[in-house]
Amino acid sequence: MNDMTGPGPKSPFDNLAYRVRPEIATLPDSGIVEVWKLGFTVPDVIGLWVGEGDLPTTRFICDAAAKALNDGHTFYTYKRGIPELRQALADYYKRHWKVTLGDDRIAVTSSGMNAMTLICQILIGAGDNAVCVTPVWPNIFAAIEVMGGEARQVALSGDEKGWHLDLEKLFAACDARTKAIYLASPGNPTGWMMPEEQRRAVLDFARKRRIAIIADEVYARLVYDRPVAPSFLEIAEPEDPLFVVNSFSKTWAMTGWRVGWIVAPPSIMAKLEMLIEYNTSGGQSFLQKACVTAITEGEDWVKWMVARCRQSRDVVMERIQQMNRVQVIPAEASFYLMLRVADMGNATEFCKRLVTEGRVGLAPGTAFGAGGEGYLRLCYAQSPERIGLAMDRLAVFLSGR
Repeated sequence: MNDMTGPGPKSPFDNLAYRVRPEIATLPDSGIVEVWKLGFTVPDVIGLWVGEGDLPTTRFICDAAAKALNDGHTFYTYKRGIPELRQALADYYKRHWKVTLGDDRIAVTSSGMNAMTLICQILIGAGDNAVCVTPVWPNIFAAIEVMGGEARQVALSGDEKGWHLDLEKLFAACDARTKAIYLASPGNPTGWMMPEEQRRAVLDFARKRRIAIIADEVYARLVYDRPVAPSFLEIAEPEDPLFVVNSFSKTWAMTGWRVGWIVAPPSIMAKLEMLIEYNTSGGQSFLQKACVTAITEGEDWVKWMVARCRQSRDVVMERIQQMNRVQVIPAEASFYLMLRVADMGNATEFCKRLVTEGRVGLAPGTAFGAGGEGYLRLCYAQSPERIGLAMDRLAVFLSGR
């Protein structure tokens, strides 16, 4: 028996934190995930906290993936995506936005998040910064900071008419180390859509200052006052400093599939393809086969899903009007609404109490950066009936506090 009382030999993993890059060691946990994890322990909670709905991927898309597996599409494939999918994406832009894209501008990625990471790897280095319009999906902050960059935040302002961006503040936040401006339109969590005159002003500014625009257009089909949301691609030239990101996750209820894409200038595509090789070696071909089916055969399903979201949004708006303590910022896009609750106190703690006592899950607005303070995000991408039940529970919870 070993009776030594002193410390044993040091593990090679001792003090690991001191060998991790500071940008990684100091990354904060997601404020959304903090509440979401709590919900795993609460039975019968209605989770409206994360950005996905209650619909599984529709059968005809799943069947296409299964067929592709059975047909043997299980090998390495083109780093930028199978040619059939790239052509389907080009046709998709032509059909909905009247934009003609060459194959040399499209790259399929392993999720929208992977697309963001790749773009930040191209653009951001240590000491650089990217200016982000907030409140917004917080993962973009981490993607910038992991590269040693600074995520500068310019907040939208909200009122009873919607959300508004001050372009003077946006441009003033840019300096000699600014490599990109990040804009999500339609926005998560706000549903904000950038007006055309502002898009043109930002594009002109980016051209003159040689700053890239990262346009997050993931929610481009989830819009209620027009067929599709406006795109920067409608006003940009092929070699403009523009990176457009999109994903199959939201439009076709494919969050777990992890397939996205980038539209970029042709001159950068060779380097982007190289980075895809070094990050993931390319996506799964059988999933991409199913994505072709989603684009080419899924239009009726998309229209039905958007109409369903509209119904659920209307339920929230109607019920919120009956809650004296709650105000909502209207939005014509995405499947989110931002709520302000009087006397809420700390937003995260309020959300945790709402989960455990009210059995409804919302996300604290503070998780989305500047401008989100004092708000809660509600994702209404569930059936109108289930959303109605969540509103019943919210009303009871608020009346008892």
